[in-house]
Amino acid sequence: MSKGPPPEGYDDNPEWTSEEFARARPANEVLPTAVVSALVKNRGGRPAGQTKEQVSLRIDRDVLEGYRAAGAGWQTRMNDDLRTRQRSQYSVAAAARGQGVGAVYAAIAV
Repeated sequence: MSKGPPPEGYDDNPEWTSEEFARARPANEVLPTAVVSALVKNRGGRPAGQTKEQVSLRIDRDVLEGYRAAGAGWQTRMNDDLRTRQRSQYSVAAAARGQGVGAVYAAIAV
């Protein structure tokens, strides 16, 4: 690679012509699958079809710090813990009363 200035008229990023655009093909048509998958970035976010609701919730500072200290995924772990607690409370109360969800939640709140 030359250390000197580029030759006159040299453009390292020329504009494409209409013919070049017409010949262009998507990367997945001309490159191996492994190369394409390495080039594609993860868009992040929730997977499609998930039904989660954003809420504002006040949590004791020490509890929140404990979840955050465990590292990435703390919100998912908190959600899993809440789900586990909710299911265990529901099953105990439902079995004891033989009642529906509304009555169970009312019993839990007491």
